[in-house]
Amino acid sequence: MLKGHTALVTGSTQGIGLAVVRGLAQAGADVIIHGIEPPGQGEGIAAEIAAQGGVKAAYVYADLARAEEAEGLVAAATRALRAPDILVNNAGIQYTCPVESFPLDRWNAIIAVNLTAAFLTMKAALPAMRQQGWGRVVNIASVHGLVASVNKAAYLAAKHGLVGMSKGVALESARQGITVNCICPGWTDTPIIQPQIDARAAHFGGDRQAGIRDLLSEKQPNLTLLPPERIGDAAVFLCSDAAAGITGVALPIDGGWTAQ
Repeated sequence: MLKGHTALVTGSTQGIGLAVVRGLAQAGADVIIHGIEPPGQGEGIAAEIAAQGGVKAAYVYADLARAEEAEGLVAAATRALRAPDILVNNAGIQYTCPVESFPLDRWNAIIAVNLTAAFLTMKAALPAMRQQGWGRVVNIASVHGLVASVNKAAYLAAKHGLVGMSKGVALESARQGITVNCICPGWTDTPIIQPQIDARAAHFGGDRQAGIRDLLSEKQPNLTLLPPERIGDAAVFLCSDAAAGITGVALPIDGGWTAQ
């Protein structure tokens, strides 16, 4: 389905990003994996993906909290394999704290990784997509790009900003065969929410499943912690020809959270 295309997925050594990159490889795309692991570890993940999908795979390192490294990521990916015509901005970090005591350094880091890095990678990747007349950008936002929760000021600002920026870039590139969309996951079984699960589980004697149910009961009606593979499936669809007419959308995959 995606044979002949090349995908760069940020934050793709674990969680949602790894599920996305596996899905894209299984659909035939060559893939560039990104992370902050030592090169040997990242290259091992790339070799595994290549063997499983029968595709080419490479690993690139970049600390997306540093603007110069985020700005150079697409060029590094191009050197490692070739220019990506699929870009999935997935990398993200989280910190929860009331706004009056929210540390400025945590605010700056979350905005840098979750929002500015996506701006810089899109800015770098779009010219080649325009020249080719085909491109897919999928930005992994969050339900918190659509609705709010307490103690997440920086994350909310970044994810709402990502949704808005994606709509604008979708309009800018709509006539060049390029689509730009967001996926907005609800509670998904990834390392980024593990601290929140652990905090809830502590109230139930360390019972993780009880902690999950308690956490989800506040927001997610299906009370199911989504497997990352479901987000990967949606990303593959949005990159396919079947989704050529879908651009500028923010797709919730949230067990009914935003239906309330």
